[in-house]
Amino acid sequence: MTELLSAPPRVITVGAALLEEALAAQAIETIPVSWRPPLPGTEDALAAVLADPRRAAANATAVRRLTSAAPQLVGVRRASELLPGRTFLHAGPPITWERASGPLRGALIGAMLLEGLAADEAEAERRIGTVTLEPCHHHRMVGPMAGVVSPSMWMLEVRDAEHGGSAYCSLNEGLGKVLRYGAYGPEVLERLRWMEEVLGPVLAAALARTGPIDLRGIIAQALQMGDELHNRNRAATSLLLRELAPAIVEAAPEQAAAVLRFINSNDHFFLNAGMAASKACADAARGIPGSTMVVAMARNGTDFGIQVSGLGDRWFTGPAGVPDGLYLGAYGPADANPDIGDSTITETCGLGGFAMAAAPAIVRFVGGEVADAVNATRSMYEITLAEHPAYQIPGLDFRGAPVGIDVTLVARTGILPVVNTGIAGRVAGTGQVGAGLVKPPVEAFTAALTALAEAL
Repeated sequence: MTELLSAPPRVITVGAALLEEALAAQAIETIPVSWRPPLPGTEDALAAVLADPRRAAANATAVRRLTSAAPQLVGVRRASELLPGRTFLHAGPPITWERASGPLRGALIGAMLLEGLAADEAEAERRIGTVTLEPCHHHRMVGPMAGVVSPSMWMLEVRDAEHGGSAYCSLNEGLGKVLRYGAYGPEVLERLRWMEEVLGPVLAAALARTGPIDLRGIIAQALQMGDELHNRNRAATSLLLRELAPAIVEAAPEQAAAVLRFINSNDHFFLNAGMAASKACADAARGIPGSTMVVAMARNGTDFGIQVSGLGDRWFTGPAGVPDGLYLGAYGPADANPDIGDSTITETCGLGGFAMAAAPAIVRFVGGEVADAVNATRSMYEITLAEHPAYQIPGLDFRGAPVGIDVTLVARTGILPVVNTGIAGRVAGTGQVGAGLVKPPVEAFTAALTALAEAL
């Protein structure tokens, strides 16, 4: 007892760093404890869900299925083969035309013109009610930004060789004024028609020659080459092009130069394949009773929604926020639409904002400094269930990317997922106006937590 009393004092500090700093200035040893109160109003639901005896095993199963999935690019198919007639898809949770944002409206108008269902913008708006609008996620698909898919478009087909599921994503148009950002001018439609008539058929023929392409391996390698697989895909696109180029030349020698030139000029070409790969991985973890792991995050330009493994296909939503980032040319925050797109499926699987530490150059695109990218990744370990065994980050001593967002960890820490994203102009037809970082609305996670508690 005497020895304890004579020992130098040590103080346990919790929460604000001010006390710890003051004690350190007095040469008093501190033992800092990282702790935050849970999100306000979640205490009862959190206690109930944490007490669920199924939770630990269910989450272990969900994480294992997600991280063991083996996505392979196996083909390219027309959307008309996969969808009911006169069905258009969009990104994010369900939404009606009346609530649709400018870029989503612009993309839907462009799709109506592309399909010959309207002669001009005014007719497209009048006739939009003649088609069925449904979320991409409801058809095992994902779409970047507005995410609009119409019957004539070609879809990348990804198959999970481990669990047997399939997922699809449209072909990437490139940057600038493109349909996914809500642009629908003549140059946009001309490019889409070329993709329909040339790019899609050539890729289908090439993949018939190559056989399945290992996307998990490409993603793992690209992370070690400076990509984070959401807003930086330069390495992954180059790796995919190496796989495809010989088969493209063999399958379509007369069109090969144009196709290769298009892919080579578009650093984001791999993004859509990576999204479909992530969708296939996340879908492998769906439907596990008791699991609190997020299996989808998506935005439609108005709402941000999530889905949770243990809650089936239910959406939990909140208002989509406007990204904070860098703007192109004379554009500024007043020109920005709220967050939009299914590309947050990459963050759901430990990529994108969760892997920014692997891509220090990303800060030149979305803003901030290299330290911010590293800190963003480090913070995501606090709300995830595991580290991905294949997706490793060199700058963190090859630590696995944080994966498996847990609703209970979000509620316990108050930390929200980090997303890096392009920014669409709020006025239909504008196109891309910038890129930056955004956080989901806390309401989506608290609503999911409440639903998990009510389901017990």
